[in-house]
Amino acid sequence: MTQANVQLLTFICMKNLLFLALLCFSSMVFAQSEGVPDVKLKNLAGEAISVRDITGKGKITVISFWATWCSPCKKELSNYAELYDEWQKKYDVQVLAISIDDARNTAKVKAYVNGVNWPFEVLLDPNEDMKRSMNFQTVPFSMLVDQNGIVVYRHNSYVEGDEYVMEDKIAALLKK
Repeated sequence: MTQANVQLLTFICMKNLLFLALLCFSSMVFAQSEGVPDVKLKNLAGEAISVRDITGKGKITVISFWATWCSPCKKELSNYAELYDEWQKKYDVQVLAISIDDARNTAKVKAYVNGVNWPFEVLLDPNEDMKRSMNFQTVPFSMLVDQNGIVVYRHNSYVEGDEYVMEDKIAALLKK
């Protein structure tokens, strides 16, 4: 291989790397500037609520998608519940738990939530309209919405301690 060929290959590789870096950066910027979709869901009392209307508005919101059949989801939300009073005092944060259980399991959702007595709003997404709008596949799935209604953090799955990662993300928002 001649020196000219090596230089040409190097140039092509560098050009492709630059293109990939720009592509990754632009997708990160796009993902971080995503707003909450205008989807109406019902709360446990059967009232229709627009998710966009209760996010932003100067308040940080943690949205956690869950299902009654998902043990990690329930553990995550129970851990959020333990920290909720402290988070409200320190960060003025709200938590929305959105169940993706289908319409047949709505009664199970109500019974479960009444049993665990979570202190935050629980909404029902039986047709997975919000789930499709946010473009994720599995639960648990959490996202952090800033004071302006922009999704600034998305997280799939749950392991013990992820609630403290979320708290760090919440605290970082207040430092901006």
